[in-house]
Amino acid sequence: MNNHVIHGAILATALVWLPNLAQATERLHIAAAASLTDALNEAIDVYETEHDVQVTPVYASSSTLARQIANGSPADLFLSANVVWMDWLENQGVNVQQRLDLLHNRLALVSARDTLPEHFTPGSGAPVVSLLQDQERLSVGDPDHVPAGIYTQQALEALGEWSELAPRLARGNDVRAALTLVERQETPVGVVYQTDALASGAVRILGLFPADSHAPITYPIALIDAEQKEAAVALRAWLASEEALAIFTRYGFTPDDSAPDESVADESVAETKAP
Repeated sequence: MNNHVIHGAILATALVWLPNLAQATERLHIAAAASLTDALNEAIDVYETEHDVQVTPVYASSSTLARQIANGSPADLFLSANVVWMDWLENQGVNVQQRLDLLHNRLALVSARDTLPEHFTPGSGAPVVSLLQDQERLSVGDPDHVPAGIYTQQALEALGEWSELAPRLARGNDVRAALTLVERQETPVGVVYQTDALASGAVRILGLFPADSHAPITYPIALIDAEQKEAAVALRAWLASEEALAIFTRYGFTPDDSAPDESVADESVAETKAP
């Protein structure tokens, strides 16, 4: 047998195996609240180095993601910034599986301007509106559908400040959009999650809203019709593990006390405002 025949045989064998190799890496889609961007990106990087899987995250407001999933957008997992939109998704008949409250957050008043007080705790003295001059606005996630905005409205109502501030809101399509307005100093102050403020090098936290002034900021995670997909089940279990929760904690999130320790899980695992 000459060399050309041998090389041809090797090439033919390689071509037969190439499709199988291309299919070896499992591809997963996770829809996640915009406030999770930095922490979840790091978590995904860590997971992909340890597992033969490619994870594609899609970040947006939880309301936008829930509607997209209900309309058929691909998602193996959904990580919402509040329970309302996860409930809504279930009520649409979407097959939500292995739901778990994973993380908690806090609501922060932030600014990029040195001219404002170094500390200003909402509800402990002067009203938030006192930080605004003339036609200035308060940057928030849109309270009509963005979880961060919904929590903000609840907090301002509890503090007796909503009616005065409602006409002076700069409404973002998600919490990161609200943060950007403050970073660019297009608004003097804004209300975002504590984790967003910590992730930004351009704003400082003036103070946190009282935890009891709004509903608990809870991030539920669930499989979306994916219990038969072992890689999705494994990823969801890993995101509730000590290794993953340590990553989220470094970004300012607080793990839910009721979340089970699933640190031993691996790929072999088979197992407010209404819209």
